[in-house]
Amino acid sequence: MTQIGKTPCDDTLIRHGTGPVDDTGCPEASRPWVLAAAIVGSSMAFIDGTVVNVALPAIQADLRATAFQAQWVVESYALLLAALLLVGGALGDHFGRRRVFAIGVAIFALSSVACALAASVQQLIAARAVQGIGGALLVPGSLALISAAFPEKQRGKAIGTWSGFSGITAAVGPVLGGFLVDHFSWTWAFLVNVPMALLVLWICWRHVPESRGASAGGGLDPWGALLATAGLGGIVYAFIEAPTQGWTSTAVLAALAIGLAGSAGFVAVERRVRAPMLPLSLLRIGNFSGANLLTLLLYAALGGGLYFFPLNLIQVQGWSATAAGAALLPFILIMFALSGWAGQLVDRFGPRLPLVIGPAIAAVGFALFALPGVGASYWSGFLPAVVVLGLGMTVTVAPLTTTVMNAVGPELAGVASGVNNAVSRAAAVLAIAVFGAIMAWAFDAALAEHLQAAGASAQVTAFFEGERAKLAGAAMPPGVDAATAEALRRAVAEAFVAGFRWVMLLSAGLALLSAASAWRMIGGKGAVQDDVQDDVKAD
Repeated sequence: MTQIGKTPCDDTLIRHGTGPVDDTGCPEASRPWVLAAAIVGSSMAFIDGTVVNVALPAIQADLRATAFQAQWVVESYALLLAALLLVGGALGDHFGRRRVFAIGVAIFALSSVACALAASVQQLIAARAVQGIGGALLVPGSLALISAAFPEKQRGKAIGTWSGFSGITAAVGPVLGGFLVDHFSWTWAFLVNVPMALLVLWICWRHVPESRGASAGGGLDPWGALLATAGLGGIVYAFIEAPTQGWTSTAVLAALAIGLAGSAGFVAVERRVRAPMLPLSLLRIGNFSGANLLTLLLYAALGGGLYFFPLNLIQVQGWSATAAGAALLPFILIMFALSGWAGQLVDRFGPRLPLVIGPAIAAVGFALFALPGVGASYWSGFLPAVVVLGLGMTVTVAPLTTTVMNAVGPELAGVASGVNNAVSRAAAVLAIAVFGAIMAWAFDAALAEHLQAAGASAQVTAFFEGERAKLAGAAMPPGVDAATAEALRRAVAEAFVAGFRWVMLLSAGLALLSAASAWRMIGGKGAVQDDVQDDVKAD
């Protein structure tokens, strides 16, 4: 599950919108409808960010996909969402927030239908990429609608309502997705978006007024968006395809070169363009750069590590999709119940202490995920890890959002929040690709060892050479007896657990690095904001 609950700075994005708001006015009677459209619209994206992982084993089996093709089902969506998120918000400022939001909802709905109708994994990957484009218009648009419609004195209540429903969505989404997979088909994990989209479009047409940013006449950053997509996409392609094509293959090397060149080009363009997606001057602010480094490391651990968790539960432990979807409920409930308390930590202790302690606790949670083996109990094996990780993220997320907002001041908080939000999503995209390569390496080594220990014949070993790309979804060789098949299933399961342990320990290491970055780069209580803010404002 690559997106658990809300990403950091969502609430701040609502408070500040994606840019200054024209005083066009929103009738009071329309405000509940605007809030409803934002809640249902963003819920589509929240649900899609969690249920697809629960559906992946069914998708992999039904479409006869490899584990790396299954990665692309997640990555094609998340890649375009992360790369285009900031430009999606800018498009709303320029061409009308309601219009761009509605276009995003329509694209999201149509591509959801295309996902459900996909007859091959390649068609599904392509439809998911289009869905990511719709999400990049939909997600910032839903937040900006609230900012534009509600005056500052009423915005807090609207944010609370939106946050509450977001928490419910985060809790219900994976369970609902699992239920649909178990009792109907994985296609319903996508089709559930259609009635929600129709409701949102009707509300927008009848009740949501148009609004634009006060700086709508300014420039966009299409080259930044293109280069960000090329940079992320090239690196992700290289890491996903390397386990099957090899690091020396022409396609992998070319993709890696495109990714590195695109990333360098993105930095160069952002230095010169008049309205950059990422104002690089913000990175000269110590607390802001420290908060974003922490976000990059910690959300890489969270997105990359938890991608493999439902695969472990369903393909190795033998759980239903519904049970796997419910496995992280304690995590979500802890964050929801303690978010108010966590929001006060910066006021009491300053930003550094919670941003060191929170990721350190999360690191312990990731390490606990590495302990359970095949056939582990949820209550003694996985629940302690889920609870500890939930506590660590709870201590981290609200102080992280506050630190980002306080680092730059109110006039730049919207831009800074959007950058941090995008960083968290890009971190998960990169981590899934990198961790997938590590998982493949560890799985292959462990499977070879377990097959040798089980006395597998040369024919059986050769059969698994063709199946190893499916990881825990590998089929059993035909013609073997029941006892041999059971021993081979155990070998595959043990090999996946070996890779899963590598992934979780690496996630723990990233979380510890994020704690160390906070200790080194983020000021303590009473720290004065950097004078660089004056330079940023001047820029």
